[in-house]
Amino acid sequence: MGRLRRSRTHKAQRDIHRASRTRARTKDLDQIQLIDLDPKNRAALEAQPLDFDKPGLAQHYCVECAKYYESDVALHSHWKSKVHKKRCRALREPAYTIEESERAAGLGREGKRTSSASNALMSTAA
Repeated sequence: MGRLRRSRTHKAQRDIHRASRTRARTKDLDQIQLIDLDPKNRAALEAQPLDFDKPGLAQHYCVECAKYYESDVALHSHWKSKVHKKRCRALREPAYTIEESERAAGLGREGKRTSSASNALMSTAA
């Protein structure tokens, strides 16, 4: 019996993991909604001091997308793009809270009886 062919079995999976490892992470939607869209923080982000380590010296920043741009022209063309408009539409929806996520996983208090309610049902049934 010959050698089993194993070189091509998980290529797609490996490439996805490699891409996610090396991709630059941006802020999540809930972080932007809670922190960056606050009027005080937004004004500070839009008027940042010069920073030589960031693109465009940190002068061209899109708050909704949490990205820096090289020039004012690039920022204005980004504002007209489909990616920015889709991100703004997603930011209009309220962020999920911890309680909502727990209820979705079945860990919340909704749908569960309290001990006093179950005791009252037990006494009426007897």
